[in-house]
Amino acid sequence: MKKYIIYIALVVLGLLLGWLLFGNLSNKQAEHDHNEVTETNKMWTCSMHPQIMQPEPGDCPICGMDLIPAESGADGLLADQFKLTENAMALANVQTSIVGSGKPGGNTIKLSGKIVENEESNTVQVSYFSGRIERLNVSFTGEEIRKGQLLATIYSPELYAAQQELITAASLKESQPKLYQAVRNKLKLWKLSEGQINKIETSGKVLENFPVYATVSGTVSEKLVEQGDYIKQGQPLLKIAELNTVWANFDVYENQIDLFKKGQEMVITTKAYPNKEFKGEVSFIDPVLDTRTRTVNLRVVLNNTNDEFKPGMFVEGKIGSISSTQEQLLSIPSTAVLWTGERSVVYLKSSPDEPVFEMREVKLGNTIGDNYEVLDGLENGDEIVTNGTFTVDAAAQLQSKKSMMNKKGGKAITGHEGHLGMQETASDTGSDHSEMNKRIKVSLDFQNQLKTAFNDYLSLKNALVKDDAKKVANDAKKLHNTLNLIDMTLLKDKKAHDHWMKLEKELTSSTKSIAETSDIKKQRNHFKHLSSHLATAIQLFGINEKVYNQFCPMADNNKGAYWLSKEEKVLNPYFGDAMLTCGEVKQVIE
Repeated sequence: MKKYIIYIALVVLGLLLGWLLFGNLSNKQAEHDHNEVTETNKMWTCSMHPQIMQPEPGDCPICGMDLIPAESGADGLLADQFKLTENAMALANVQTSIVGSGKPGGNTIKLSGKIVENEESNTVQVSYFSGRIERLNVSFTGEEIRKGQLLATIYSPELYAAQQELITAASLKESQPKLYQAVRNKLKLWKLSEGQINKIETSGKVLENFPVYATVSGTVSEKLVEQGDYIKQGQPLLKIAELNTVWANFDVYENQIDLFKKGQEMVITTKAYPNKEFKGEVSFIDPVLDTRTRTVNLRVVLNNTNDEFKPGMFVEGKIGSISSTQEQLLSIPSTAVLWTGERSVVYLKSSPDEPVFEMREVKLGNTIGDNYEVLDGLENGDEIVTNGTFTVDAAAQLQSKKSMMNKKGGKAITGHEGHLGMQETASDTGSDHSEMNKRIKVSLDFQNQLKTAFNDYLSLKNALVKDDAKKVANDAKKLHNTLNLIDMTLLKDKKAHDHWMKLEKELTSSTKSIAETSDIKKQRNHFKHLSSHLATAIQLFGINEKVYNQFCPMADNNKGAYWLSKEEKVLNPYFGDAMLTCGEVKQVIE
C-alpha cells in the first residue's frame, strides 16, 4: 500500500514540474508570436516624406533618411474627423457652444453709426448785396451765435447808391409816392429792416459800411469767407447748425433691410459716456441702396439740448427683439463661420467627450446682430467651435482633412522635388483647385496693406533663421503695429470684414506673444500659429505676389510646421543653422 502511495506522489510531482517548466515556455512563445504579429503589422514612414509607408524599417527611397514608426490607427475616427490634444485646445483657447442654446436677447442687432448735424435745422447765412467785408465778427468755427447778432460789416457801392436814392425819393414822396415806395422796397429786398430804412431817411446820412445780422441762432459749423474778401450778392458767408437735435446715421447691410422699420426704438451708446444710454426712434430708412457699399442709411433723431452729442462722434445702436421672418431657423455666432469664395464652413465637435472635430459646410441666411441664420447644414443640439476657429482649421489642414481651403480633404498639397504649382498638384491630391484658388474680392489698397504686413513677417522670419531672439521681438512689434494700421473700412463686403476681424485677432495675438518673450523656442512656437493664419489671409485676400508655403516635418517636436517665403529656396526658421535647409515647398499661392 505504501509503495502505491509513493508512485502516485511521484506522478503528481512530475506533472507539477512539467507544467511549471513547459507552461511558462508556452506563454513566452505565445507572447513572442504576438509580438511578431505586432511587429509584422507595424508600418514605417519618413519624417520628411510622410506619404512613404513601408511594412519594415529601412531607408526612405526619396531622401535616404532612416524610416521611423508610423503612428498607429486613427483611434476609431472617421475619414473626415481629426483630433486635437487638450494642450492645443488650451493654447488656442478653443471654445464651443451648442446650436440653439443661445441666451434670450441674443437676437439684439448692433449697428455702428456716426453723429451728424440735423440738416433740417441747418442754415446758410448769405450776403444779400455785393461788396467788401470790412469787418468779420465771427472768430472761429464752433462759435455760438444768437439771432440778430452782428456778424459782419460790409462796404457796398450798390447799397451806398440805393441809400442816396432813398434820401432823394423821400423829398418827392408827396409828388411821386410810387417811386418813393419802390426805393424802400428795394432796400427791404436787401434785408434792411424798417427801422434801418427810417433812420437813413430821417437822418439824411448815407451809411458807408453796412451791418449784417444773424437771421437764426446756432453754432457756426463752417466759415466760408475771411475779412477783406469781396463777395457777390447771394454768396454764402457762414454755415450755422442748430444742434438742439442731431442725427445718428447708421449703415444697414442689404441682407438686413427687412429687419428694420420706422418707429423702432433704438438704444444709443457712445464711448464718450460709457455708462449712459440714450433712446431714440428710427425716423428714416433711405429708399436708395448705396451700390458701392451695398448698404442703406438708417437715421435716428436725437435730442441734444444738453450738448452731449458732437457731430463726427461715433456711436453704437442696438435694436432689441429682432426676430427673423422664419422663427424656426437656427442662428450661430459669426465667430464660428469661415468663408472661402461662395462657401461657408463651421467646425463641428463630433464627440461630446473628446476633442474630435470635422468640417461642415453650411448655408447662411440673414445677419442678426452678431449671429447668422442657418438655412442648412446644422441641427438643433449640434456643438460647434465658436472661438479659435482658424486654429482648428489649421489643424485640419496639417492632418490632411477637409478644411476651409481643401474642400475634399485627402493628402495635403505637396510639391515634387521641392516645387510644383497649385494647378499641377491639385489634380494629384484630389483637392478642388477651383476652391483652393478662389478669393474674396477686396480692394487693391487693402491688398497692398496686407502685403506690407507680409514684408514685415519676412523680416521676422529671417531673424528666426539667424537665431536672433532680440531682433525677432523687435520685428514682431513692428508687424503688430502694421497689422493694427490695416484699414478695415476698405472691406466693403461684410463677410470679408468679419473674416479679417477674426484673422486680425489671431495675427495680433501671435505677434504680441512673440514680442513679449526673449525665449526663441517660445517665439518659434507662436510663429507657427502666426504663419498659419497669415497664409490663410493671403489665400483669401491675395497680395498680387507669388508666395511659397513651406513645411518642415520635424518642427514642433516632429508634428510639423509651416512658414511663408518669397523664395522657393528653403531657409528653415524653426531650427536656424542646425537644420537650415530642412523642409520643402508644400504650396504655391499664386
